[in-house]
Amino acid sequence: MKEGEREKERRKIRERKGKGRKGEREGRKKGEREREKEMNERRKENKRERERREGRARGKEGRRKKKRREGRKGEREGRRKEEERGERKERKENKREREREGREEKEEINK
Repeated sequence: MKEGEREKERRKIRERKGKGRKGEREGRKKGEREREKEMNERRKENKRERERREGRARGKEGRRKKKRREGRKGEREGRRKEEERGERKERKENKREREREGREEKEEINK
């Protein structure tokens, strides 16, 4: 093999490895990965801080869970007030009555 052919072969092998020429190595430089990790971490912390300031803190529970919990709290308040007025019992009794009537009608149709 001539000198030029040998060089071509080496170049092909190097390109396959994805490194290119030694002088212009692809891939990360020394310490670049650590810098990227730090930047990502800083970005996440800033995002968390911003969300905390805006009142949508993440923590263990996301926004959806927080909203749902607040909704349930509202429902409980409403139920308690209804119970105080006796409306809730009345509604339950009406519901049972409607179900009973529906069953009786079905039985009559089946006969």
